[in-house]
Amino acid sequence: MVIASFSELKDRLHNLPPRAAVVAAAHDEHTLQAVFEARRDGLIQPVLVGHSEEILSIARNMEEVLDPVQVVDAGDDAECAARSVALIREGRGSMLIKGMLQTGTLLKAVVNKETGIRASEVMSHVAVLDVPSYHKLLYITDGGMVVAPDLEQKRHILKNAVEFCRFLGYDCPKAAALCAVETLNAVMPETMDAAALKEAGEQGAFGSCLVEGPISLDLATDLQAVEIKGYHSPVAGDADILLAPSIAAGNLLGKSLYGLAGGEMAGVVLGAKVPITVNSRGATAEEKYWSILICAAMN
Repeated sequence: MVIASFSELKDRLHNLPPRAAVVAAAHDEHTLQAVFEARRDGLIQPVLVGHSEEILSIARNMEEVLDPVQVVDAGDDAECAARSVALIREGRGSMLIKGMLQTGTLLKAVVNKETGIRASEVMSHVAVLDVPSYHKLLYITDGGMVVAPDLEQKRHILKNAVEFCRFLGYDCPKAAALCAVETLNAVMPETMDAAALKEAGEQGAFGSCLVEGPISLDLATDLQAVEIKGYHSPVAGDADILLAPSIAAGNLLGKSLYGLAGGEMAGVVLGAKVPITVNSRGATAEEKYWSILICAAMN
């Protein structure tokens, strides 16, 4: 299965039961707009952690009814994060939604060795892009967590992304290990890493998927460029996952497709016991909704 757009993914979820979700620092209008819309659409049943009076006031203004058991009072950002993670550990939620707090504060609670919910050696970020000029969703990783991944970290990042796509229903995700060129170059170590990842993929290290690399962005996504350059690969022009060589490359690519190219974006952190949405505190309600949608789709 391949997913063409966020709207298509939403249509596929209408018969599934809502997922329990914990919202950290839920005292934020944009966050609650997205959360309540997702609740109305049957995607989630939320537990809201944060300044309870503020949460209830925002809900009243939106004419949303809340059961008192759905609101857990918490003070500063650190307490909101800690209580939210504790609720996940107690089985109160199968996804964690970031509200009005810094990402670092939330993730500090997530990775706490004694009380956290970390499940993988390497946690990574995936930006999911619905871009008008591309024929299906793009999964860009990692533009938000691992600054300068070495080969072993790239293996984990790619594994996280492939498993993520498989959770969403992909049978054989196509992954492109992006570089500036599609040939090996000793002075560009990312090309050597990309070739090693391709070899690992061929040996079954990532399960059912196709890995190509080194490969440039145009060859990964543009069939016309593929034809002109005479490049042959089942991934060429049809990539699902774009593995960036660094956080800077991944971040710039995601934001350019989101902003300049007019795409819609969702974001999720993988490698914890549950998926985590980590949109910017200034993100729109729509962007936060799409991130909730993506997490709700993981089965």
